[in-house]
Amino acid sequence: MRKFLICFLLLLCVGLAGAYGYWAQQRSASHYLSDLRIQLAVNQGSPSERGNLLGVQAELFAPDYQDVARLRLKLAAYLQRARELGLINPRTVVVLPEHIGTWLWLRGEKREFYQASAHSEASHWLAASHPLAFAWAWLGAADDDRSADARLRLKARHMAHEYQRLFGGLAEQFGVTLVAGSIVLPSPRLEDGELKTSSGPLYNTTLVFAANGQVLGAPLRQREAQSMRGVADAEPAPPPQLFDTPAGRLGVLIGHDALSPERGQALVAAGAQLLAIPAFLDGPDTWAAERAAWQAASLAPAVPSVSVFMHGRFWDRRNYGQSFVGAAGQANEAAPGPGARLVNLWL
Repeated sequence: MRKFLICFLLLLCVGLAGAYGYWAQQRSASHYLSDLRIQLAVNQGSPSERGNLLGVQAELFAPDYQDVARLRLKLAAYLQRARELGLINPRTVVVLPEHIGTWLWLRGEKREFYQASAHSEASHWLAASHPLAFAWAWLGAADDDRSADARLRLKARHMAHEYQRLFGGLAEQFGVTLVAGSIVLPSPRLEDGELKTSSGPLYNTTLVFAANGQVLGAPLRQREAQSMRGVADAEPAPPPQLFDTPAGRLGVLIGHDALSPERGQALVAAGAQLLAIPAFLDGPDTWAAERAAWQAASLAPAVPSVSVFMHGRFWDRRNYGQSFVGAAGQANEAAPGPGARLVNLWL
């Protein structure tokens, strides 16, 4: 009888483990009606042969990231609207918001994950759906908030691949230079033109794509990202890096560099003729407090610039900040309102 009970319990445990493993692997398709509204909020200057800086203040939500193909369609709809307005040409430099790629960790999860009421609840669904992989990522985490660190490492290799494919594909589709916001990855690097990751510290990373979809220059990496957990302590600032584009030599500021007039001035001193500033804020109070600092830092280098924030909601977390263009010492800011915004500066 005792042997029978032991065998029964073992079989029951094996059955439960198998059922749990099967449940964890299941991903049911879901329908989602995405908001494609986008308005031209700022259009400064007149069309010229020099080109333009075009910021896309995307409005994104957690379900937008369930399927990368669906996310691409939404972003392509924004750029198609810009093309219809005459804002896309071979000398256009498109700038997307900071961390637009970081949210790719949301890709391909269960329906319950996207329907969660809070970020913490969604994180529990993520861990439950990837028990072994999440546990391994948690053990390798380096941040005090090990769960946040693990979330960013869990799908890092796939995130890097999807980030490059998504934004390189958009640059090629619309024939523009594209500053692809940013993504947080562990020790990212370019290897034979492909973005790769390893097990090192987490970096806030930006790639710039040429109109043929290929990466321009080296990845911009920063070991500190505003309002993001799971990112290692700051390192000394690297030498200024510029990107040769049809519109001129481009400098890019991300993370805390965007609030540093000195970093912008260093890029101009190195030869930057225009600045792209992917930006990120996670609350309206933050924007009210930092608005003057953002604009002052962007205007200090005294070259044409565009600063682009992302809007939307990820469970109980909202993103804020009003995108703006800077020229001749003045900032022209997008008015608040529903939907996405385009901010354009003719050079």
